[in-house]
Amino acid sequence: MKKTLMAAALAGASAFAINAHAQSSVTLYGTLDAGLVYLNNAGTGASYSEGSGNVSNTYWGLRGNEDLGGGLHAIFTLEDGFNLNNGASHESGSQFNRQAYVGLKSDQYGTLTLGRQYSSAVDFLGPLSATGQGYGNNLAAHPLNNDDLDAISSIKNAVKYRSANYYGFEFGGLYGFSNQANGFSNNRAYSAGVSYNNGPLSAAASYLQLNNGGTNTTGATSLGNGSATVAANLQRTFGAGLNYTFGPATLGFVYTNTHLDGLGGVELGGTTFGGLNGSNLHLSNYEVNGRYALTPALNLSAAYTFTDGKASGFGGTGSPKWQQVSLQSDYSLSKRTDVYLEGVYQKATGSLGNNAATGVNYANRAAIGTSSPSSTGNQVAVTVGLRHRF
Repeated sequence: MKKTLMAAALAGASAFAINAHAQSSVTLYGTLDAGLVYLNNAGTGASYSEGSGNVSNTYWGLRGNEDLGGGLHAIFTLEDGFNLNNGASHESGSQFNRQAYVGLKSDQYGTLTLGRQYSSAVDFLGPLSATGQGYGNNLAAHPLNNDDLDAISSIKNAVKYRSANYYGFEFGGLYGFSNQANGFSNNRAYSAGVSYNNGPLSAAASYLQLNNGGTNTTGATSLGNGSATVAANLQRTFGAGLNYTFGPATLGFVYTNTHLDGLGGVELGGTTFGGLNGSNLHLSNYEVNGRYALTPALNLSAAYTFTDGKASGFGGTGSPKWQQVSLQSDYSLSKRTDVYLEGVYQKATGSLGNNAATGVNYANRAAIGTSSPSSTGNQVAVTVGLRHRF
């Protein structure tokens, strides 16, 4: 009898342990993207190099989910972006420089998370853009990544909410604290977004505001991660977009408008654009994109973006403009591995400012994605590479 009771107890304990284990999960995932890059003008001449994250950002991450019952889950995400060529982190002194958050997810009411996270512009509008997830991404980024759609930098000290899906409709918002005593608005951030997906139609809109970005190192944003980044006393970005799919083709349009007041610095590919401190820069981006599946394995995509700018303030007035065309072919070797070939052409005209007091004209220069800026207003980038997702 004792042996029977002991066997039953052990069987029950084992069943409980297996059931508890089944209710929790931790997933290792990421993307590795490396390829060869040709630039016709990298400031001092043509450049041939091996690049990391030419199309998709290279990173690895851990994602956890614990079922708490009643449709409630405890979740976490840790993501680290790095350079595949040398293993270096994208942001010095930061282990998880893409995302690091913990939160609660309700199947009925949505998700609340705290930590370092992407803005609502990345979450809602980014997927509809050629520079967002799934299309041309990094090389197709809008000049200076002025609208944050390329997911280059994330918001620190952030509280974020995203609703559940209500018949294709979702909404959400984020607030990033400055974490500074007597400086509540010094380097804070907030954003909001909404999307609607119904069959072939996808639509989204978002708003992002950054206050005093870069002036408080413990705040919501930072400048100096070697990517296209703009720091200003105030950044306000609004955007909206549509995608429509018919058969093997998808067509899309995205519009964003960015106001940068009181520039503190403009950095691209490790190069800082000087002489613009205190200037104001307003940019409107008009993007048309498309994708076509020739076969289940072979996809073609293209995008054209026109960026119209107005500069004023300390650096004088200017009217910078950019035109950019990207073409990409992608062939899947498996569900997780693909090879790609992409070409991008950018033409920059006008100036970022013409200071009448000093006589200096800050001529606009072409700079594709995170590449080194051209010495002229034209630049061509071509890359062939391999991408693996796990």
